[in-house]
Amino acid sequence: MKRGFQIVSKYSAENLQLPVRATKNAAGYDFFAREDFVLPSIWKLNFIKILHAIRKKSQLSEADFLQAKKVLKPYLVPTGIKAYMQKDEFLMLANRSSNPLKRGLILPNGVGIIDADYYNNESNEGEIFFQLVNLGIRDQVIKKGERVGQGIFMPYLVADAEKAPTMERKGGFGSSGR
Repeated sequence: MKRGFQIVSKYSAENLQLPVRATKNAAGYDFFAREDFVLPSIWKLNFIKILHAIRKKSQLSEADFLQAKKVLKPYLVPTGIKAYMQKDEFLMLANRSSNPLKRGLILPNGVGIIDADYYNNESNEGEIFFQLVNLGIRDQVIKKGERVGQGIFMPYLVADAEKAPTMERKGGFGSSGR
């Protein structure tokens, strides 16, 4: 097996759809939401008070900034899917082209990178999540089975004379700790 997708074992009975390419020349595999998910509009959250205070040049406390940081964050939309690939490949997660235009949904990091060693990690078995932020005025409801993003398998190169890392992945999302 070179590369592909599997359903995370704890969701095997949930009738999830594996990612698919929509057309014969499509590079990306469409991923689907594992469950119904409400993505709140950023404009409804308390960080608006902070923006107003900044504009008015009001004095803000560290607690004010911490509160804003708590609410102005991406949400992780679960897919229930994991990806396996060769050790010199990665899966690039990208937004659907219609998400920003039609729904106001963006990937705040531009793209996501799923490394080969994320597959079957001990903390979440390698489940893939899409980080999304809703810039729209209204909350967006993502229904189970609805397309949330796409993944593209890509090879990568390493630098000459690189001192190869020795650390092995122990956990899931964000576990490299750097």
